[in-house]
Amino acid sequence: MAIPFHPVVWRWFSRRFGNPTPPQELGWESIAQGKDTLIAAPTGSGKTLAAFLWSIDRLVRRAIAGGLEEKSSVLYI
Repeated sequence: MAIPFHPVVWRWFSRRFGNPTPPQELGWESIAQGKDTLIAAPTGSGKTLAAFLWSIDRLVRRAIAGGLEEKSSVLYI
């Protein structure tokens, strides 16, 4: 899979975490396609970041484009 994230986001991820975990790699394609995605994996395997990195990526892209508004854009439950 090609890296679908903005270079700034990917550089941060790579420096902080190194390589993606298998659950992240397996979930990203489905998430990128906008599909509802269930990632079932043990605690600590990167499930939350697998999903949340997409929100981070979208926020970074909006900020770079000058379209990031001062309001809540992400809800994590």
